[in-house]
Amino acid sequence: MRIFDPHIHMTSRTTDDYQAMAAAGIRALVEPAFWLGQPRTSVGSFVDYFDGLLGWEPFRAAGFGVRHHCALALNPKEANDPRCREVLDVLDRYLAKDRVVAVGEVGYDSMTPQEDEVFAIQLDKARRHDLPVLVHTPHRDKRAGTLRSLDVVRESGLPPERVLLDHLNELTVAPVLEAGCWAGFSIYPDTKMDERRMVAVLREHGTERILVNSAADWGRSDPLKTVRTAEAMLAAGFDDKDVDRVLWRNPVEFYGQSGRLVLDEEPDPVAESFLGSSVRRGEVGE
Repeated sequence: MRIFDPHIHMTSRTTDDYQAMAAAGIRALVEPAFWLGQPRTSVGSFVDYFDGLLGWEPFRAAGFGVRHHCALALNPKEANDPRCREVLDVLDRYLAKDRVVAVGEVGYDSMTPQEDEVFAIQLDKARRHDLPVLVHTPHRDKRAGTLRSLDVVRESGLPPERVLLDHLNELTVAPVLEAGCWAGFSIYPDTKMDERRMVAVLREHGTERILVNSAADWGRSDPLKTVRTAEAMLAAGFDDKDVDRVLWRNPVEFYGQSGRLVLDEEPDPVAESFLGSSVRRGEVGE
C-alpha cells in the first residue's frame, strides 16, 4: 500500500509520527501553512515559519524516506489580523520555490470582508504563479461557506480542476464535485469526518477527484487516519485499485499540476546537505 497524505501539519508532530507514517506506507505529503494556535504578530514570524516548511520539515521527513512538499498562504483565520497582512507582500517570492506545490490554505474562517479580500488576492497569486489552490472551508456554517467559496473561485477565473476544497462533509461534497473542483476530507478521531462516514461518501460519489487526509495538527488528531481509511475501504469491499486511486493517484494528479512534485526514491538533496548518506540508511538521530 502506498499513501500520499495531501494535507497534514507536520510542524506540530514528532519524529515518532514520521517513523510510524513511513512504516505504514505513507511515502509523500503536503503540509499547508496554517494557524499555529498562538496569534502571530508580525510578518517576520511568517517568514521564519515558511522557511521551516521549506527547509527543516523536508529534512526531518527525508530522514524517514517521506517526500515533503508544502502549500503556502496567509491562512483565513489570520487574514482578519491587520498585523499579518504584510505577508501578502512577501508571499510571491516563496510561491516561486520548488517545494511549493500549491497556494494554501486560503478561504474562510468567519466569512468576514477581510477574508473575502485576502481570499481573492491569493487566488490571483495562484493564477499568476500557475499553481493549484487548497481552499479551507469554514468549520461553522459549512455549507454556506462552501457555496460562497465556490462563487469566489468562479469569479477568479481559475480552472476548477486546479482547486481543492477541503474539510468537506456529506452536505458539501456534491456541489464541489458538480462545480468541477476536487473534494477533500479530513479524517479525525472526534471531529470532522471519520472512516465509516468517508466510506459512505465514496460509495455514493465514487473515487474520482476525492482526496482523503489526516490534517493532523496540534489538536487531538491522528497522522495515520489515511491508513485507517484505506483499511476501512478494503473492509467495505473496495479493491486495491480503489484505495490506490484515493490515497495515492488522486493527490499526485492534483498537486502534480504544479510541476513540482518529487516522488522518486533518490536521496533528498536538502537532507543530504545535513546528514549525508545517513539519510539513505535511516540513521537520523543515531
